[in-house]
Amino acid sequence: MTQEPLWIPDADRAAESLLARFMQRAGHDHWEALHRWSIERRDEFWSLVWDFCEVRGTKGARILHDGDRMPGARWFPDARLNFAENLLRDRGDEPGDAMVFWGEDRIRRRMSWKELGDLVSRLSQAMRAAGIGKGDRVAGHLPNLPESVAAMLATASIGAIWSSCSPDFGVRGVLDRFGQIEPKLLFCADGYYYGGKEFDTLGRAAEILKGLPGVQQCVVMPYLGRQSTLGVSLADFIAPFEARAMEYEAVGFEHPLYILYSSGTTGVPKCIVHGTGGTLLQHLKEHRLHSDVRPGDRLFYFTTLGWMMWNWLASGLASGATLLLYDGSPFASRGRVVFDFAQAERMTHLGTSAKFIDAIAKIDLAPIRTHDLSALRTILSTGSPLVPEGFDYVYANVKRDVCLSSISGGTDIVSCFVLGNPMLPVWRGEIQCKGLGLAVEVYDEQGRPAVGQKGELVCTRAFPSMPVRFWNDPDGARYRAAYFEVFPNVWRHGDWCEITAHGGMIIYGRSDTVLNPGGVRIGTAEIYRQVEQLEEVVESLVIGQDWRGDVRVVLFVKLKEGLALDDTLVTKIRQRIRDNTTPRHVPDKVLQVPDIPRTKSGKIVELAVREIVHGKPIKNLEALANPEALEYFRSRPELKSA
Repeated sequence: MTQEPLWIPDADRAAESLLARFMQRAGHDHWEALHRWSIERRDEFWSLVWDFCEVRGTKGARILHDGDRMPGARWFPDARLNFAENLLRDRGDEPGDAMVFWGEDRIRRRMSWKELGDLVSRLSQAMRAAGIGKGDRVAGHLPNLPESVAAMLATASIGAIWSSCSPDFGVRGVLDRFGQIEPKLLFCADGYYYGGKEFDTLGRAAEILKGLPGVQQCVVMPYLGRQSTLGVSLADFIAPFEARAMEYEAVGFEHPLYILYSSGTTGVPKCIVHGTGGTLLQHLKEHRLHSDVRPGDRLFYFTTLGWMMWNWLASGLASGATLLLYDGSPFASRGRVVFDFAQAERMTHLGTSAKFIDAIAKIDLAPIRTHDLSALRTILSTGSPLVPEGFDYVYANVKRDVCLSSISGGTDIVSCFVLGNPMLPVWRGEIQCKGLGLAVEVYDEQGRPAVGQKGELVCTRAFPSMPVRFWNDPDGARYRAAYFEVFPNVWRHGDWCEITAHGGMIIYGRSDTVLNPGGVRIGTAEIYRQVEQLEEVVESLVIGQDWRGDVRVVLFVKLKEGLALDDTLVTKIRQRIRDNTTPRHVPDKVLQVPDIPRTKSGKIVELAVREIVHGKPIKNLEALANPEALEYFRSRPELKSA
């Protein structure tokens, strides 16, 4: 690994960052001292985040009650606030856009702050008139439209609970999610675009409504411009109401704001309830301090409403940023559309997935030569580990003077445990730092700090964005089992990782997919990094197969179109892995598949493949974007012999 950082922030840029200003307010003169204080004095730290970010609401006298309990700690127990009020902040008179929307390369729209405020006002009135109130669930089966953000804000403004998934979810996948939470109001669209094609979802929405008997009203948002007899159109829903000053329902800090879902690839998804105050404070901290998002910035993340990064992106409004929303394939216009958007809208923050970066590197895209990215200050990557070669590609082919922030957290905390930092250098293959206020450590299997070695990512002290609870889990048993069963009173996140000498982190994959041949634990990302550098390989997936009392490593590869796996390529793959890792990493079997199964948010599903290889049923195919791909792994004769 290189001994020199890939990027060092300019001294003036670092000094002018919001993090530097916060550091001054906190009375600390360097990052390590600030982070240590944020852990040791969590009450003081989170109280200062509230004040520094000028949260609207009543903070109350108590900051942290029962802080040594996890779960069980209570943050800001006397606070009253409203999430939507903190995102809108009376910005109706501000010039400029609240949101800019691109639907692939065919639709472009803008929504001003005033237009957003007016729409949220009318929607909230319409919701109240429809009988929606505090604690009721409102669901969105929607593309990433400006109106989708407005519907979420209107829901939060009245103290109701928002939950969403993307329109490519099939009927069963939607019902597995929304069926558990029993929404009273459903928003859907007349369809969506993907890869230049139109997809009508009205028939699917009708089937969904049949499975949600508690829905009292269905509102159809126009996108494709198709006529619908399903429910009521958005225009008709808000027609009786004129925009007026907003009425915000003040709620407690832990009042439910969102219900998000686990991937559900091995069973019915868990319904994860996130609180109003914890979500707001954590996102404000991550946007302003870790990502340096300022008023007037142009914030983009490639996401759908089925991924927590949509919720993260929407919170950018609270920092005065313009949201750059995109819906459709990221590979429209031959992979250039994201960078076309960045150039046209002077994007300051570009968020995407590690898989997207891998993919555009494979097709030799070089935006550094074709696009004006002078406004771009930060590139964010998540969804899977960004390999060191991905860092190299970004700095060589996208932009040299940019803070490349690999970030990692998840739906479980609707935020990040480890992420970027505008004041620290970027080291090849490393996430820059632990999150402020988060006591992140790495544990070995005995629950001891793993110094200089790989282990489990844990958080040893309570933090505000922990889930409030799981839905339909009255005694909290499922919640405790999910995070606290392995290490009592310590959050075990499920990532296999290592803290670096620079205080950053490398994540090697999910700990439940760690390979264990001969008792040696291997992170799957260590193998992907090597295999996917080969020009013949488009993508890969690796599992451990139970075999003769041990585990053997099985690698599946998707090759470039027209290529077939032969002995020469198998030898080349194995040799690369052996040369760059250890003999334990070398797969016993290398098999070709036409496609790799993935979730709706683009994550490959190692656990589901492992189940199907071992002849076990897959309980929730609806969680997958391409469930048919699983058939390429079922009953492979090559896996029945040595």
